[in-house]
Amino acid sequence: MKKVLALTLATLAFPAIANAAENSSHFTAEDVFQLEYASSPTIHPKGDYTVFVRNYMDIMSDRKYGTLWRVDHKGEMRPLIGGDANDHSQTWSPDGSKLAFVSNRSGSNQIHLYWTDTRDQAPVTRLTGSPGNLSWSPDGKWLAFTMFTPAPEKPPVSLPKAPKGAEWAAPPKYIDKDNYRFDGGGYAKDGYTQIYVMPASGGTPRQLTTDEYNHGGQLAWSKDGASIIFSANLREDAFDQPANSELYRVALEDGSIKQLTDRVGPDRSPSVSPDGKKLAWLGYDDEMMSHQLTQLYVMDLGGDEPRLLTSDLDYSVDEVKWAGDSRGVYFSYDRHGEGHVVYQNLNGKRSQLTDDMGGLSYGRPYSGGAFDVQGNGQLVFTLAHPQRPADLMLKDNKVTRQLTHLNEDLFAHKELGRVEEIWYDSKHGDYKIQGWVVYPPDFDPEEKYPLILEIHGGPHTAYAESFSAEVQLMAAAGNVVLYTNPRGSTSYGEAFAQEIHHNYPSQDYDDLMDGVDAVIAKGFIDEERLYVTGGSGGGVLTAWIVGHTDRFAAAVVAKPVINWYSFVLTADMYNYFTKYWFPGLPWENLEHYMKYSPISYVGNVTTPTMLLTGEADYRTPISESEQYYQALKLAGVETAMVRVPDAPHGIYSRPSNLIGKVAYILHWFETH
Repeated sequence: MKKVLALTLATLAFPAIANAAENSSHFTAEDVFQLEYASSPTIHPKGDYTVFVRNYMDIMSDRKYGTLWRVDHKGEMRPLIGGDANDHSQTWSPDGSKLAFVSNRSGSNQIHLYWTDTRDQAPVTRLTGSPGNLSWSPDGKWLAFTMFTPAPEKPPVSLPKAPKGAEWAAPPKYIDKDNYRFDGGGYAKDGYTQIYVMPASGGTPRQLTTDEYNHGGQLAWSKDGASIIFSANLREDAFDQPANSELYRVALEDGSIKQLTDRVGPDRSPSVSPDGKKLAWLGYDDEMMSHQLTQLYVMDLGGDEPRLLTSDLDYSVDEVKWAGDSRGVYFSYDRHGEGHVVYQNLNGKRSQLTDDMGGLSYGRPYSGGAFDVQGNGQLVFTLAHPQRPADLMLKDNKVTRQLTHLNEDLFAHKELGRVEEIWYDSKHGDYKIQGWVVYPPDFDPEEKYPLILEIHGGPHTAYAESFSAEVQLMAAAGNVVLYTNPRGSTSYGEAFAQEIHHNYPSQDYDDLMDGVDAVIAKGFIDEERLYVTGGSGGGVLTAWIVGHTDRFAAAVVAKPVINWYSFVLTADMYNYFTKYWFPGLPWENLEHYMKYSPISYVGNVTTPTMLLTGEADYRTPISESEQYYQALKLAGVETAMVRVPDAPHGIYSRPSNLIGKVAYILHWFETH
C-alpha cells in the first residue's frame, strides 16, 4: 500500500534534486537558503539615500528574515542597524530626522525609532500586540498605528475547575464568530483592530477607536494633525457585505468619527496631498464580479464630489503616492505581467516612469513590486529580472541605474535557466496568450526534453518574467518549464480576467493546452514526458486537466480546491467566495457548483496524480486534498499525498518547505 508522505528535510534525497546538485554551476536546492531580495524602498526626504528591507534566509532557523539597510544613490550599501531581526513598516518623519519602524529586536514586535544624527535606535513601545500601518503626524510630534486589541468574551457555560494536580483535557472551545479562522493566522481571537496615537518620543499609546469593528489599513493624517483618515467596514451587516468598506475620519480630540465616502464597493488606502487639500484613495463600484479593476479616486477635502482618475486604464491600480507639489500622483499597475510606475496630473495627463518593477515573489514568478518617490520625481523601485530576485533601481533625471546587486555572490558563477517570452493563439476566442519558456542550463535544441507545465494560482493573479526559485530548480533538473497567463489572469484587461466569472475552470484549460502545443511545436519536447503541476488555483486547474485529458505522464496537484461545495463551507473567506465566485449558495446551486468541481470528473482520471498541501492551510483546506486522494484510491488511480506539517497556504514561507515541495514534485515526475 502506498504511504501518505509527511514532508520533512530528512526526505529530500530524490534523484532529480541530487543530480542537479552534482553540478555546482547550476542552481541547487541548498542555494535557496542563500537567496536575498530587496523590498519596501523608503527614500530619505532629502533624496540622497534609500532605506530598504534586505530579506534573507536563515538556514539554522529555517526562517526568512529582513533587516533594514541603507544604500546611497551612488550605490554604496551598508546596514542601517545590523543584527538579525524582522524589521518592516519603516517610515520617515517629515523632516527626515527619525525613522519609525516595527521590529522584533526587543523580543516582540514593537515600534522602534532610528535617529539619523546619532545613528542610535531603540524601542519606544511596550505593546502587548503587533503594531502596523505606522504614520507620522505632519508636525512630526505624533505617531499613529493600528493594532489588534483583545476583547475577551466569557464562555456561555461555567465549568468546574480541575483539582490541584489533576490532568484534565483542555476545555471545549466555543466559537460563534462569522469569520472564525484565517489562513496564516489561525483561529481568530476575541477582539478587533483599533487605531492608536502616541507621542513620537515614546510613551503610552492612546486608543482612538473603540467600537466592535476592525479599523485597519493605511492611515492618513489631516494637514492640521487634528484627525486621521482610515478605511473600515462599519456596517452591521459587514459579514454579508465583505467588500463594502468606506473611508472615515476620526478626530484626535474626542474620537468622533465622520464618514467620508458612501457607495457600494471598497474604499481603501487613503493618502492626503502635501498641501492638505485633497484626498486620493483606491476602490471600485462593486458589480459582484470575481475580478474588478481597482481604480484611483481623488476628492477635495473641502467637500467636492470624488473624481475617477483612471477611467481609461484597463488595469488595476496599486500603491498611490502624491507628488510634492500636490498637482499629481504616482501609482503602479501591472500590464502583461510587467510592473509599471506612472505619474498622472490631476487633469488626466499620464507619463510612464518604468515598466520594470517587480521581483518580490521569489518562490514562483508572480508579478508585483514596490516603489517610492520623492517630491522632485526621484524614483526607487524593485527590479523584476528573470534570473535574479528583486534588487533596487534608481531613476533620477531620466537616468536609470541599479543600486543593489544582492545575489551576485551566489549567481555570478552559476548558470540559470534562460527565460524566453512567448505569445500564442488561443483556439477558443480571439485571444493572444502570454507565457514564458524556461530552458535547462546547457540546453541543446537537438535533444528531446521533458516538459513541465506550471500553473499559477489566484485564479485572478499573473505570472511575470521574474525570478522563480521553484521554476529554476525544475529547469536545473533537466526539464523545460512552461508557465503562462491563461484567461482569468490579471494585467490583460478587465474583460480577459472576467472570462472565468462563474465559469472556472473552463476555457482557461484550453489556453493552457494551446501553450503546451506551442512549445511542442518548437521541436525539442519529448511528448511521452509531459508533466503538469500548479498550486491553489493552479491546483484546481491541474486536477481539472487530468480529469479532461490523459496526455500527461504525471501530475502534482498542490493546495487545490477539488469540490467547490465543500470548499466554500470550509475556507476562511467563505462569505466572500459564495457571493463573488458563484451565483448563490451551494445548496441552492448544486448543479453549478459540481459542474466546475474537479471531483466530478475523477472517474475520467488515469494520470498518476500526487496531492501536496499544508496541514494548516485554511484557504484551500487539506480536506480538499484528502477528498481527491481517497477518490483516486477508490478509482484505482496511482496516487500519493504529501502533507506539509504546520504550513499555511503560503507553503514557501519556510525555505525548507519550498525545497521540499519542489523535491516531491520532481520525485513524482522522475518516477513516471
